[in-house]
Amino acid sequence: MSDASALEVQAASAATGTLGRLQRAWDSDLAYSFRHSPVAVVSAIIAFVCVASAWGAPWIAPHNPFDLASLDLMAGDQPPAFLSGGTWTYPLGTDNQARDVLSAILYGARISILVGVTAIVFALTVGIVVGLVAGYLGGWVDAALMRLADVQLTFPSILVALLIDGIIKTALPRNLADAVQIYVLIFAIGIARWPQFARTVRGSTLVERGRDYVLAAQVIGLSTPRIMVTHVLPNVLGPVLVLATLNLGLAILDEATLSFLGVGLPSTEPSLGTLIRVGNDYILSGEWWVVIFPGFALVMMVLSVNLLGDWLRDALNPRLR
Repeated sequence: MSDASALEVQAASAATGTLGRLQRAWDSDLAYSFRHSPVAVVSAIIAFVCVASAWGAPWIAPHNPFDLASLDLMAGDQPPAFLSGGTWTYPLGTDNQARDVLSAILYGARISILVGVTAIVFALTVGIVVGLVAGYLGGWVDAALMRLADVQLTFPSILVALLIDGIIKTALPRNLADAVQIYVLIFAIGIARWPQFARTVRGSTLVERGRDYVLAAQVIGLSTPRIMVTHVLPNVLGPVLVLATLNLGLAILDEATLSFLGVGLPSTEPSLGTLIRVGNDYILSGEWWVVIFPGFALVMMVLSVNLLGDWLRDALNPRLR
């Protein structure tokens, strides 16, 4: 067989293998549950549209609301296009500084999603490490770590995030605090939400550490960190990923709440929460579109993610199959 024929056979074999894996994924229980759940399908579409619109804001937004040179102050306080006096140049109207509300929502959603996803990844990482160590080692290590988690769980997560954010901003110089505010916000939200992941991982680890495969790994002399990472961790990730999906919407809501209270992101990096806070100052003057549309975008984003998390939790629950 020539080299060209061999390459063709290899390419055909790779394509067949890829199609086979895709077909098995399409026929899996999870895909079947997704296809037959209208709520999950609609939620996934809404979440995809929100993420794609936010990611593509520089290309699809009608204007750049943060480019001061492009703002026309004479166009301030314009109503949406479907109301009298509105124009399709600004489909959802403008605020008192002539910033296009639609463009501000698209750019603000980018920051909200970035903060929410990064905070959950941080909380997930801390929770997995703490849960694995507590569940596998047990004893006083388990007791100390879980009592710390219990103490933190007695306070609302938004209060913990508010406290941490305030402490860090007070400790840092003013110019430095403004420069790293987005990282402070991510850290505060992540620290506020790690105990839920830690307790979930710890409970699953307590079950897995008595399994035969873990005992066999101990017998052949594998180190404790290697057993936890390569053997126990892959078997406890399922519930944690479901919990991460459910907490993603809450993390986005935490960021919006902190920004609404004025302790989140600065006005130079406005998220949806900042837009709602700014618009709330003008709602009594009749400019309702400045706060209603960012609020609606936030509700749809958080609701779609939460509904997806609810579906994923039910789909991975063997008792409901």
